[in-house]
Amino acid sequence: MRRGWKMALSGGLRCCRRMLAWVPVLVIVLVVLWSYYAYVFEMCVVTVANTVEKVIYLTVYHALFVFFIWTYWKSIFTLPHQPHQKFFMSYGDKERYENEERPEVQKQMLLDIAKKLPVYTRTGNGAVRFCDRCHLIKPDRCHHCSVCAMCVLKMDHHCPWVNNCIGFSNYKFFLQFLAYSVLYCLYIAATVFQYFIKYWVGDLPNTRSKFHVLFLLFVACMFFVSLMILFGYHCWLLSRNKTTLEAFSAPVFLSGPDKNGFNLGFIKNFQQVFGENKRLWLLPIGSSPGDGHSFPMRSMNESQNPLLANEEHWEDNEEDARDFPESSSSLAIEMET
Repeated sequence: MRRGWKMALSGGLRCCRRMLAWVPVLVIVLVVLWSYYAYVFEMCVVTVANTVEKVIYLTVYHALFVFFIWTYWKSIFTLPHQPHQKFFMSYGDKERYENEERPEVQKQMLLDIAKKLPVYTRTGNGAVRFCDRCHLIKPDRCHHCSVCAMCVLKMDHHCPWVNNCIGFSNYKFFLQFLAYSVLYCLYIAATVFQYFIKYWVGDLPNTRSKFHVLFLLFVACMFFVSLMILFGYHCWLLSRNKTTLEAFSAPVFLSGPDKNGFNLGFIKNFQQVFGENKRLWLLPIGSSPGDGHSFPMRSMNESQNPLLANEEHWEDNEEDARDFPESSSSLAIEMET
Protein backbone atom coordinates (compact mmCIF):
# COMPACT_ATOMS: atom_id res chain seq x y z
CA MET A 1 0.00 0.00 0.00
CA ARG A 2 2.78 2.40 0.96
CA ARG A 3 4.65 1.52 -2.17
CA GLY A 4 1.60 2.37 -4.26
CA TRP A 5 1.26 5.75 -2.57
CA LYS A 6 4.97 6.46 -3.12
CA MET A 7 4.71 5.60 -6.81
CA ALA A 8 1.61 7.78 -7.18
CA LEU A 9 3.34 10.66 -5.37
CA SER A 10 6.46 10.29 -7.50
CA GLY A 11 4.36 10.29 -10.67
CA GLY A 12 2.49 13.37 -9.50
CA LEU A 13 5.72 15.22 -8.78
CA ARG A 14 7.09 14.37 -12.22
CA CYS A 15 3.89 15.66 -13.81
CA CYS A 16 4.12 18.89 -11.81
CA ARG A 17 7.75 19.37 -12.85
CA ARG A 18 6.82 18.92 -16.50
CA MET A 19 4.05 21.50 -16.20
CA LEU A 20 6.23 23.99 -14.30
CA ALA A 21 8.92 23.64 -16.96
CA TRP A 22 6.57 25.38 -19.41
CA VAL A 23 6.15 28.46 -17.16
CA PRO A 24 9.17 30.36 -18.63
CA VAL A 25 7.92 29.63 -22.15
CA LEU A 26 4.43 30.84 -21.20
CA VAL A 27 5.92 34.06 -19.80
CA ILE A 28 7.77 34.73 -23.06
CA VAL A 29 4.66 33.98 -25.13
CA LEU A 30 2.53 36.37 -23.06
CA VAL A 31 5.13 39.16 -23.33
CA VAL A 32 5.37 38.66 -27.10
CA LEU A 33 1.57 38.69 -27.52
CA TRP A 34 1.34 41.90 -25.50
CA SER A 35 4.18 43.47 -27.53
CA TYR A 36 2.32 42.59 -30.74
CA TYR A 37 -0.87 44.26 -29.50
CA ALA A 38 0.98 47.29 -28.13
CA TYR A 39 3.03 47.87 -31.27
CA VAL A 40 0.46 47.10 -33.97
CA PHE A 41 -2.64 48.65 -32.43
CA GLU A 42 -1.62 51.13 -29.73
CA MET A 43 1.50 52.39 -31.51
CA CYS A 44 0.93 52.06 -35.26
CA VAL A 45 -2.87 52.23 -35.55
CA VAL A 46 -3.60 54.76 -32.79
CA THR A 47 -0.44 56.80 -32.26
CA VAL A 48 1.19 57.06 -35.71
CA ALA A 49 -0.71 59.55 -37.86
CA ASN A 50 1.15 59.29 -41.19
CA THR A 51 -0.27 56.48 -43.36
CA VAL A 52 2.97 55.80 -45.25
CA GLU A 53 4.85 55.57 -41.98
CA LYS A 54 2.26 53.13 -40.64
CA VAL A 55 2.60 50.85 -43.68
CA ILE A 56 6.40 50.83 -43.52
CA TYR A 57 6.47 50.20 -39.78
CA LEU A 58 3.92 47.38 -39.96
CA THR A 59 5.52 45.70 -42.99
CA VAL A 60 9.00 45.52 -41.49
CA TYR A 61 7.61 44.61 -38.06
CA HIS A 62 5.62 41.65 -39.35
CA ALA A 63 8.58 40.35 -41.35
CA LEU A 64 10.71 40.33 -38.19
CA PHE A 65 7.83 38.95 -36.14
CA VAL A 66 7.36 35.97 -38.48
CA PHE A 67 11.03 34.98 -38.34
CA PHE A 68 11.14 35.57 -34.59
CA ILE A 69 8.16 33.28 -33.93
CA TRP A 70 9.31 30.73 -36.50
CA THR A 71 12.77 30.33 -34.95
CA TYR A 72 11.35 30.27 -31.42
CA TRP A 73 8.93 27.51 -32.42
CA LYS A 74 11.73 25.48 -33.99
CA SER A 75 13.93 25.91 -30.91
CA ILE A 76 11.15 24.61 -28.67
CA PHE A 77 9.75 21.75 -30.71
CA THR A 78 12.81 20.38 -32.51
CA LEU A 79 13.59 17.29 -30.46
CA PRO A 80 17.20 16.70 -29.43
CA HIS A 81 18.93 13.96 -31.38
CA GLN A 82 19.95 10.87 -29.43
CA PRO A 83 22.90 8.57 -30.20
CA HIS A 84 22.58 5.84 -32.79
CA GLN A 85 21.84 2.29 -31.63
CA LYS A 86 25.45 1.35 -32.43
CA PHE A 87 26.56 3.26 -29.34
CA PHE A 88 24.31 1.34 -26.94
CA MET A 89 25.64 -1.66 -25.06
CA SER A 90 24.27 -5.01 -26.06
CA TYR A 91 22.39 -6.91 -23.37
CA GLY A 92 25.31 -9.32 -22.93
CA ASP A 93 27.93 -6.56 -22.67
CA LYS A 94 25.75 -4.66 -20.23
CA GLU A 95 25.34 -7.70 -18.01
CA ARG A 96 29.07 -8.48 -18.03
CA TYR A 97 29.94 -4.85 -17.32
CA GLU A 98 27.58 -4.57 -14.34
CA ASN A 99 28.70 -7.91 -12.88
CA GLU A 100 32.38 -7.01 -13.16
CA GLU A 101 33.70 -5.48 -9.93
CA ARG A 102 37.24 -4.63 -11.07
CA PRO A 103 37.41 -1.04 -12.45
CA GLU A 104 40.40 -1.80 -14.69
CA VAL A 105 38.53 -4.67 -16.34
CA GLN A 106 35.44 -2.48 -16.84
CA LYS A 107 37.66 0.16 -18.43
CA GLN A 108 39.13 -2.39 -20.82
CA MET A 109 35.65 -3.67 -21.73
CA LEU A 110 34.62 -0.14 -22.72
CA LEU A 111 37.81 0.28 -24.75
CA ASP A 112 37.09 -2.93 -26.64
CA ILE A 113 33.54 -1.82 -27.43
CA ALA A 114 34.69 1.70 -28.43
CA LYS A 115 37.12 0.27 -31.01
CA LYS A 116 34.12 -0.41 -33.26
CA LEU A 117 32.86 3.18 -32.99
CA PRO A 118 34.03 6.58 -34.32
CA VAL A 119 34.87 7.86 -30.81
CA TYR A 120 37.92 10.08 -30.29
CA THR A 121 37.30 11.88 -26.98
CA ARG A 122 37.90 10.56 -23.49
CA THR A 123 37.22 11.39 -19.87
CA GLY A 124 39.70 13.36 -17.79
CA ASN A 125 41.51 10.18 -16.72
CA GLY A 126 41.69 8.80 -20.25
CA ALA A 127 38.78 6.35 -20.03
CA VAL A 128 36.06 5.91 -22.65
CA ARG A 129 33.15 8.26 -22.04
CA PHE A 130 30.31 6.05 -20.84
CA CYS A 131 26.79 6.95 -19.66
CA ASP A 132 25.84 4.58 -16.86
CA ARG A 133 22.21 5.69 -17.01
CA CYS A 134 21.71 5.24 -20.74
CA HIS A 135 24.21 2.37 -20.96
CA LEU A 136 25.93 3.73 -24.04
CA ILE A 137 29.33 4.85 -25.23
CA LYS A 138 29.01 8.60 -25.61
CA PRO A 139 29.78 9.91 -29.09
CA ASP A 140 32.13 12.88 -29.29
CA ARG A 141 30.53 16.05 -27.85
CA CYS A 142 27.53 14.09 -26.58
CA HIS A 143 26.45 14.71 -22.97
CA HIS A 144 23.84 13.55 -20.52
CA CYS A 145 21.18 15.95 -19.19
CA SER A 146 19.24 15.09 -16.07
CA VAL A 147 16.44 17.51 -17.01
CA CYS A 148 15.56 15.83 -20.31
CA ALA A 149 16.63 12.39 -19.05
CA MET A 150 18.45 11.35 -22.21
CA CYS A 151 21.77 11.69 -24.01
CA VAL A 152 21.90 14.53 -26.54
CA LEU A 153 24.25 14.77 -29.51
CA LYS A 154 26.57 17.80 -29.38
CA MET A 155 24.77 19.09 -26.32
CA ASP A 156 25.25 22.81 -25.67
CA HIS A 157 22.98 23.42 -22.67
CA HIS A 158 19.45 22.94 -21.40
CA CYS A 159 17.51 26.17 -21.92
CA PRO A 160 14.51 26.79 -19.63
CA TRP A 161 13.25 29.60 -21.91
CA VAL A 162 12.56 27.08 -24.67
CA ASN A 163 12.05 24.10 -22.31
CA ASN A 164 14.36 22.07 -24.47
CA CYS A 165 17.93 20.87 -24.77
CA ILE A 166 20.00 22.83 -27.24
CA GLY A 167 22.23 20.53 -29.26
CA PHE A 168 23.11 19.30 -32.72
CA SER A 169 19.50 19.20 -33.95
CA ASN A 170 18.47 22.74 -32.98
CA TYR A 171 21.57 24.85 -32.21
CA LYS A 172 21.20 26.65 -35.55
CA PHE A 173 17.58 27.48 -34.72
CA PHE A 174 18.58 28.70 -31.25
CA LEU A 175 21.20 31.06 -32.69
CA GLN A 176 18.69 32.35 -35.23
CA PHE A 177 16.14 32.84 -32.46
CA LEU A 178 18.63 34.95 -30.52
CA ALA A 179 19.51 36.97 -33.62
CA TYR A 180 15.91 37.68 -34.62
CA SER A 181 15.03 38.43 -30.98
CA VAL A 182 17.76 41.07 -30.87
CA LEU A 183 16.55 42.58 -34.17
CA TYR A 184 12.94 42.45 -32.99
CA CYS A 185 13.70 44.35 -29.78
CA LEU A 186 16.02 46.81 -31.53
CA TYR A 187 13.44 47.60 -34.22
CA ILE A 188 10.69 48.20 -31.66
CA ALA A 189 12.92 50.45 -29.55
CA ALA A 190 14.14 52.44 -32.59
CA THR A 191 10.67 53.10 -34.02
CA VAL A 192 8.94 53.73 -30.69
CA PHE A 193 11.57 56.12 -29.32
CA GLN A 194 10.34 59.29 -31.07
CA TYR A 195 6.78 58.72 -29.86
CA PHE A 196 8.08 57.99 -26.38
CA ILE A 197 9.67 61.48 -26.43
CA LYS A 198 6.47 63.08 -27.73
CA TYR A 199 4.42 61.49 -24.96
CA TRP A 200 7.06 62.43 -22.41
CA VAL A 201 7.13 66.16 -23.33
CA GLY A 202 3.35 66.32 -23.82
CA ASP A 203 3.20 66.75 -27.60
CA LEU A 204 0.72 63.85 -27.77
CA PRO A 205 -2.51 63.60 -25.76
CA ASN A 206 -2.50 61.58 -22.53
CA THR A 207 -4.45 58.54 -23.73
CA ARG A 208 -4.37 54.80 -22.99
CA SER A 209 -1.77 54.35 -25.72
CA LYS A 210 0.74 56.37 -23.73
CA PHE A 211 1.18 53.59 -21.17
CA HIS A 212 1.68 50.94 -23.85
CA VAL A 213 4.21 53.02 -25.81
CA LEU A 214 6.24 53.96 -22.73
CA PHE A 215 6.26 50.42 -21.38
CA LEU A 216 6.99 48.99 -24.84
CA LEU A 217 10.22 50.98 -25.08
CA PHE A 218 11.28 49.96 -21.58
CA VAL A 219 10.65 46.23 -22.18
CA ALA A 220 12.30 46.30 -25.64
CA CYS A 221 15.45 47.93 -24.25
CA MET A 222 15.60 45.58 -21.26
CA PHE A 223 15.30 42.44 -23.41
CA PHE A 224 17.66 43.86 -26.04
CA VAL A 225 20.50 44.27 -23.53
CA SER A 226 20.11 40.78 -22.01
CA LEU A 227 19.65 39.06 -25.38
CA MET A 228 22.57 40.92 -26.94
CA ILE A 229 24.90 39.66 -24.20
CA LEU A 230 23.70 36.08 -24.67
CA PHE A 231 23.84 36.33 -28.47
CA GLY A 232 27.34 37.79 -28.35
CA TYR A 233 28.52 34.93 -26.15
CA HIS A 234 27.12 32.30 -28.51
CA CYS A 235 28.66 34.11 -31.50
CA TRP A 236 32.01 33.78 -29.74
CA LEU A 237 31.35 30.08 -29.15
CA LEU A 238 30.39 29.66 -32.82
CA SER A 239 33.59 31.36 -33.98
CA ARG A 240 35.62 28.88 -31.88
CA ASN A 241 33.42 25.86 -32.69
CA LYS A 242 32.73 25.26 -29.00
CA THR A 243 29.65 24.35 -27.04
CA THR A 244 28.82 25.97 -23.71
CA LEU A 245 29.93 22.79 -21.94
CA GLU A 246 33.23 22.72 -23.84
CA ALA A 247 33.87 26.37 -22.95
CA PHE A 248 33.80 25.42 -19.26
CA SER A 249 35.58 22.07 -19.63
CA ALA A 250 37.94 21.44 -22.55
CA PRO A 251 37.33 18.17 -24.44
CA VAL A 252 39.90 15.45 -23.83
CA PHE A 253 41.29 13.63 -26.86
CA LEU A 254 43.58 10.60 -27.12
CA SER A 255 46.51 13.03 -27.01
CA GLY A 256 45.12 14.93 -24.00
CA PRO A 257 42.92 18.01 -23.33
CA ASP A 258 42.61 20.53 -26.15
CA LYS A 259 40.28 23.51 -25.77
CA ASN A 260 40.57 24.20 -29.52
CA GLY A 261 40.29 20.60 -30.64
CA PHE A 262 37.29 21.27 -32.90
CA ASN A 263 38.38 24.74 -34.05
CA LEU A 264 38.69 24.67 -37.85
CA GLY A 265 38.82 28.40 -38.50
CA PHE A 266 35.97 30.90 -38.51
CA ILE A 267 34.43 30.05 -41.90
CA LYS A 268 34.48 26.29 -41.40
CA ASN A 269 33.28 26.71 -37.81
CA PHE A 270 30.33 28.73 -39.09
CA GLN A 271 29.57 26.10 -41.71
CA GLN A 272 29.59 23.37 -39.04
CA VAL A 273 26.35 24.91 -37.71
CA PHE A 274 24.77 26.67 -40.70
CA GLY A 275 26.02 24.49 -43.55
CA GLU A 276 27.44 25.53 -46.92
CA ASN A 277 24.14 26.46 -48.59
CA LYS A 278 23.98 30.25 -48.17
CA ARG A 279 20.28 30.32 -49.10
CA LEU A 280 19.46 28.47 -45.86
CA TRP A 281 21.58 30.56 -43.49
CA LEU A 282 18.75 32.94 -42.56
CA LEU A 283 15.99 30.32 -42.61
CA PRO A 284 15.19 27.98 -39.70
CA ILE A 285 15.67 24.90 -41.86
CA GLY A 286 18.10 22.17 -40.83
CA SER A 287 21.37 22.48 -42.77
CA SER A 288 24.09 21.43 -40.32
CA PRO A 289 26.46 18.89 -41.94
CA GLY A 290 26.99 15.40 -40.59
CA ASP A 291 24.89 13.28 -38.28
CA GLY A 292 25.99 14.65 -34.91
CA HIS A 293 27.99 11.57 -33.94
CA SER A 294 31.44 12.66 -35.10
CA PHE A 295 33.01 15.95 -36.10
CA PRO A 296 36.08 17.24 -37.96
CA MET A 297 39.02 17.81 -35.65
CA ARG A 298 41.84 20.27 -36.02
CA SER A 299 44.52 17.65 -35.47
CA MET A 300 43.27 15.21 -38.12
CA ASN A 301 43.72 15.33 -41.88
CA GLU A 302 40.89 14.52 -44.26
CA SER A 303 41.73 10.85 -44.55
CA GLN A 304 41.45 10.49 -40.78
CA ASN A 305 38.51 12.86 -40.42
CA PRO A 306 35.70 11.06 -38.55
CA LEU A 307 33.03 13.15 -40.26
CA LEU A 308 34.28 12.21 -43.72
CA ALA A 309 34.97 8.62 -42.79
CA ASN A 310 31.88 8.14 -40.65
CA GLU A 311 29.59 6.68 -43.28
CA GLU A 312 32.20 4.22 -44.58
CA HIS A 313 33.23 3.27 -41.03
CA TRP A 314 29.67 2.42 -40.04
CA GLU A 315 28.97 0.48 -43.21
CA ASP A 316 32.02 -1.70 -42.50
CA ASN A 317 30.64 -2.44 -39.06
CA GLU A 318 27.05 -3.07 -40.12
CA GLU A 319 27.25 -6.72 -39.09
CA ASP A 320 28.59 -5.76 -35.65
CA ALA A 321 25.57 -3.52 -35.12
CA ARG A 322 23.21 -6.50 -35.21
CA ASP A 323 24.50 -7.50 -31.81
CA PHE A 324 23.11 -4.28 -30.33
CA PRO A 325 19.45 -4.45 -29.26
CA GLU A 326 17.09 -1.55 -29.35
CA SER A 327 17.41 0.57 -26.24
CA SER A 328 14.61 1.56 -23.94
CA SER A 329 13.04 4.99 -24.27
CA SER A 330 14.43 6.24 -20.95
CA LEU A 331 17.58 8.13 -21.93
CA ALA A 332 19.31 10.86 -19.93
CA ILE A 333 21.74 13.80 -20.33
CA GLU A 334 24.45 14.85 -17.89
CA MET A 335 26.07 18.22 -17.73
CA GLU A 336 29.69 17.07 -17.65
CA THR A 337 32.28 19.32 -16.10
